[in-house]
This record gives sequence, structure tokens and C-alpha cells, in this order.
Amino acid sequence: MSQQTQDITGNKISPPEGWQGLNEDWSSDKETFKSVPWGKAMMWIFLLSDTFIFGSFLVGYMAVRMTTTELWPNSSEVFALTIAGQHIPLILIAIMTFVLISSSGTMAMAVNFAYRRNRSVCAALMFATAILGACFVGMQVFEWSKLIEEGVRPWGNPFGAAQFGSTFFMITGFHGLHVSAGVIYLTIVAIKVLRGDFERSGDYQGVEIAGLYWHFVDLVWVFIFAFFYLW
Repeated sequence: MSQQTQDITGNKISPPEGWQGLNEDWSSDKETFKSVPWGKAMMWIFLLSDTFIFGSFLVGYMAVRMTTTELWPNSSEVFALTIAGQHIPLILIAIMTFVLISSSGTMAMAVNFAYRRNRSVCAALMFATAILGACFVGMQVFEWSKLIEEGVRPWGNPFGAAQFGSTFFMITGFHGLHVSAGVIYLTIVAIKVLRGDFERSGDYQGVEIAGLYWHFVDLVWVFIFAFFYLW
């Protein structure tokens, strides 16, 4: 609720109630974002804009998938691997998903230890998160190279609808770029944690802001996994 103010005579003026009060809080920015650090607010704004981009990509993918007249490739067959003579569908994608979701857990613990002022554990968990992210990107590179060797291109593929290649490389490539940037970002923040930069300032919000970015990247992958690989 908005705090009371005073007029020019010193009399207290009660803030407007109901929808009018809510509108004034948001429009004048007096209360809603009063205690939100600018770094965290800017990260939320960036993530919101990124949500629109990924959302547009996925909506475009669904539109293409539902309107194409050609046979859409079977994901279970296209993304299958042969291990020990066994043809296992989506095994690599399952491992990639497990690795990325696990990295979200290590990042959450890193934020927790950051606010406990445990620099060594926080940095170790952030490095572990970055390593898991790098493993994810490495597996994605293997996935791309395998499909390229099999003839998949942005303009066509031997498995069916030509749009499959363009949507696959666009969506997974854009997400992989975010993960790669996140690995570099987390590594830099982890080094700053080890050097004591946040300890000197007394503020570990930089770790939390990095965590917001990483959790967003993980969440986006859940939607890509569901829409692209399971549909």
C-alpha cells in the first residue's frame, strides 16, 4: 500500500485506494519498483524481450508444422543413436536435458551459498554449472554434425519436409548461442566471486542476476524439448 504524503500546509494526504491507487503506484514508479536493483530490473527486461523472440520462433515452428503438406520427419528416428547395436530414440536429447536441468540446480545452490558469503563453494558451484553448460553445447555440436552428415540442411533434408532443417537449426542454434554466452558469463562472475569483488562491495546480487539468466535458458529448453523433440 502506498505511504501517506503531505500537502504544502503539512497536512497528511491519504493515498487513493483500489484501482486508482494501484495505477498511481505503477505509473509513477513510487512503490512497485522502489526496492528493485537496477541490474536485476534490466535483466528481467532483457529476459522478457528474449521470451518474445523464442515465443515467436516456437509459434512459427508450430505454424509450419501444422500447415506443411509434406511428411514431417519422425523425431524418434531422426534423433536416435545406435549404441552397442541397439537403436535408442532420443537418448542424446534426454542426456542433454538432464545435464541442463542439473545445471539449474547447481546454479540455485551457488546463489544460496553466495548470500551465505561462502565464496569458495559458490564459485565451485558456478564453475560446475558452466562445465555442465559447456557439455550441453558439446553434445549439441555432435547432434548438429550428425544431422549435417546425414544430409539435413536449412533448405531441405532426406527425412521429409524441407522446413524441418530450417526450424531445427534456427531454434536450437539460437538457444545454443544463449547457452554458450551463459557459460562465458558464469565463468566471469565465478572468477569475480573468487577474487572477492562482491565481498568488498557487500552485495552478491551479481550472482543472483546471473542465476536468473541461466534459469531462463534452462526453462526455454524445456519448451524446445517438448515442442520440437516430443511432438
